[in-house]
Amino acid sequence: MVPHEGTPVSADEVVFSSAAEMAERIGEGAVTAVEVAEAHLARIERLQPRLNCFTAILAERALSDARDVDAARASGRPLGPLAGVPVGIKDIVDVAGVVTTAGAHRRFHHRAASDASLTARLRAAGAVIIGKTGLHEFAYGVTSHNAHFGPVRNAWDPARIPGGSSGGSAVAVSAGLCAGAVGTDTGGSIRIPASLCGVVGLKPTYGLVPLDGVVPLSWSLDHAGPLARTVEDAALFFRVMTGGPVGAERDPGRGPADLRGVRVGVPRPFFWEHLDGEVARLAEAALDVLRDLGARLVDCALPYASYAGAAAAVVMSAEATAFHEARLRNAPEAYGDDIRTRLERGLFLAATDLVAGLRAKRFLRQEFSKAFEGADVLVTPTTQAAASLIEDDPRAVPERSLAMSVQLTRFTNPFNVTGLPALSVPCGFTRAGLPAGLQIIGPAGGEGQVLRTGGAYERAAGWGSRRPPV
Repeated sequence: MVPHEGTPVSADEVVFSSAAEMAERIGEGAVTAVEVAEAHLARIERLQPRLNCFTAILAERALSDARDVDAARASGRPLGPLAGVPVGIKDIVDVAGVVTTAGAHRRFHHRAASDASLTARLRAAGAVIIGKTGLHEFAYGVTSHNAHFGPVRNAWDPARIPGGSSGGSAVAVSAGLCAGAVGTDTGGSIRIPASLCGVVGLKPTYGLVPLDGVVPLSWSLDHAGPLARTVEDAALFFRVMTGGPVGAERDPGRGPADLRGVRVGVPRPFFWEHLDGEVARLAEAALDVLRDLGARLVDCALPYASYAGAAAAVVMSAEATAFHEARLRNAPEAYGDDIRTRLERGLFLAATDLVAGLRAKRFLRQEFSKAFEGADVLVTPTTQAAASLIEDDPRAVPERSLAMSVQLTRFTNPFNVTGLPALSVPCGFTRAGLPAGLQIIGPAGGEGQVLRTGGAYERAAGWGSRRPPV
């Protein structure tokens, strides 16, 4: 690829640039938005059959939007902070004129009349929507093994799960098929695939990112946020998605790798237990990096954390079944076995169960907030283990899906229940070459410190330069 100004830029260099770098190069004329879109579309054409991470590729629309960005630059009009940056949209989020499948049977699809608010904000910032990304059916699972679209495959090893439910978004980002992607997170669905796919995923504070135009799973627990290859990019997407100010001087993903004076709480009870040996080794090494950066590590506890999973399961089950009740009664055969099983269980919950779950949610939010009296952020492993193999026997998928949900959400769903901001950042690779993630949590509204801590760790650890072998 030959740019219009400066030195030649290879296609690989383009697709693995950060979103911030892409927008800067396009703004400077080093490369056109059309060239960036074409490079990504060519890579999608080559890798989509192997990875199955998109449900729809919006090639014509992406090229049209890219031409609009180039025309704006040529005429001297100001460009947005994501001008020409290819973005994937999880396929439960509406894009005007495009079918939203929710990863479900075709009888449940709908054609979106308008953009979801977060889609509109990305588009207003100049982002080029390159496709809809695959997911676990109706976002109700953590493997992204989908009965209707087939399994999404991990770019580090296509025989393994990418996590979920935002598996397609994480795979597309990790494989260089888009610079960033939208995910949703009800029990860990941004952070789990970020961890298993070696990318950055941010679940913001509950309510910061609007959810109109997003198919709900659980109204009390749903969040939306970005997946990206760097913390700086996650911060940039976060600002755009929340409608906040965007600029390098306001970007907590940038800055020196220095954490002097930052109190990092390490809640070893519950959150550092029952870990796979290799994940434990990588997480402990990450603590050493934080200490070397000047952070003060503080042992702490989050009492009652073990109750979070049960509270999340009750609330999610009741609210998901309430949303699906009419469909479930009229067309149960249209659901995948694992989703139908989970939804049918929700029919047997009593109103008192939901009330108890909501009361536990409120109690846990109050208890978890106390941890920040002695710490600025908390750190835990994101998941207990690295990515597991895809289950090839269809008869075993429902049972496996439920078991994986319990295992993989152990460290993530407490922060959906409490609504606290949580970031997953890569913290190394197992001997088999599989990524693992470090989770950084802040108080409500504390995304700035979370991102600063994650950015400093990322720059010091240097894991972000590694690319999947596909």
